Amino acid sequence: MQKILHTFCTCVLFIFGVHPNCFAEKPNIILVVADDMGYADMGTQGAVGFTTPHLDRLASEGTRFTRFYVPQAVCTASRTALMTGCYPNRLGMHGAYNHTSLDGIAHDEWLLPEMLKDVGYTTAGIGKWHLGTRMKFHPMRHGFDEWYGIPYSNDNSKFHPSLASEMPPLPLHDGKEIVETDPDQSQFTKRFTDRAVKFIERNASKPFFLYLPHVMPHVPIFASEKFRGSSQAGLYGDVIQELDWSIGELVKALKKLELDEQTLFIFISDNGPFLSYGEHAGSAKPLREGKLTSFEGGVRVPCLVRWVGKVPAGRVDATPFIGMDWLPTITDLVGGKPPTLPIDGRSAKDLILGTPRTTATHSILSFYSGTALQAVMRGSWKLHFDHPYITPDGEPGHGGKPSNWGKLAPTSITQSGVEGIATRHGYRIEQIEQSLFNLDSDPGELTNVAASHPEIVAELTAIAESIRQDLGDSMRSVHGNGKRKPGYDNEEQR
Repeated sequence: MQKILHTFCTCVLFIFGVHPNCFAEKPNIILVVADDMGYADMGTQGAVGFTTPHLDRLASEGTRFTRFYVPQAVCTASRTALMTGCYPNRLGMHGAYNHTSLDGIAHDEWLLPEMLKDVGYTTAGIGKWHLGTRMKFHPMRHGFDEWYGIPYSNDNSKFHPSLASEMPPLPLHDGKEIVETDPDQSQFTKRFTDRAVKFIERNASKPFFLYLPHVMPHVPIFASEKFRGSSQAGLYGDVIQELDWSIGELVKALKKLELDEQTLFIFISDNGPFLSYGEHAGSAKPLREGKLTSFEGGVRVPCLVRWVGKVPAGRVDATPFIGMDWLPTITDLVGGKPPTLPIDGRSAKDLILGTPRTTATHSILSFYSGTALQAVMRGSWKLHFDHPYITPDGEPGHGGKPSNWGKLAPTSITQSGVEGIATRHGYRIEQIEQSLFNLDSDPGELTNVAASHPEIVAELTAIAESIRQDLGDSMRSVHGNGKRKPGYDNEEQR
């Protein structure tokens, strides 16, 4: 039907003397974000004990990008970059918000759904928001026509392993109303998928944007009865196989409605795996560490892009790009209005479409933990500055509990920083000295080659100083002069 409408509209435009090429092509856009899914949690990237046939098919019918990054390996920060095209530190949005958070996405920022709505898209968000819990930060006040989901992570609930007594009931929103509290989390993936398919069916004849930030596999993990016991990797494998089913349902809907050639389908994770949760966490192998670190296992995540007839099928591409590139890329693809405020992302349109001789979108990428600049990357070279980092303490956790469960010191949800994270989630704190890694030969960041490449260290160190002057660096007590303030709400009513 959409093909027929497109042909009809083209004929009408010619009759009235308007060439159809004066309008940018407007594909439907589906953006699926897994929560804490590791780099190795797909069949095409080394999954063990579970299968992902629908994700694997997405890769074979599109392109698998093996060096796609997020600027911070934590929920709110990575989603800020995705929605705004900015380093989260530019907007003062780092870490992960919870029910006590008073700040959120500022009104003046131009978000991806706002840009798409501006050029005629119908927009829906289904899943986890995490850009502010107060009503002024609600998704429907930032470009979404529809919203169905939760405001923050699912462990901000009665299921938190160590802070359950401090948590309010987890709210599920439909539009601006709370329709349930403490919903059955085993039904999240199915309910979100069913809602997404219905949205596609209702909007098959016009351009739509479906943003599906799944809750899973963030701890606590749950699978529906149909998928429990379906894998050889315990509950975590079951959860991933249900997420894979969700991808299959979306693609099946597109095929049924003959929308394949009109739909750009993007699948990513927001950051790496929450390793201290052991059997309830994923894998980033062969990459080092995971969520909450600036090592590759934290910031390099799965990325699949499919657009039949436009994005090369079966391609595997190792050109680096980053989450904040999606806003300018999609703006470029649909002919949308760019933000009026400065952003950091750059269009990766040529990279996505496989234009010959495509280069990386950025010559330099920087990686923060909170307000601390921890690493910069240029091509295959990655320089870590001396900084603390967290790593699982002792034996990996099991049964939904983190490492060293039973030995964790009492803490509070309001405690922040590396020490607070380590205390709550079973990590210990280690220190890395200034270290240079060649990611082509050493993706696991195991061999420090700084001594043999002093010129690279000097060049990247000088570049880092300009980044600090722009975005700040709490490790060096640099405030940064290019930052903007987040939104803020001191009202108690959400």
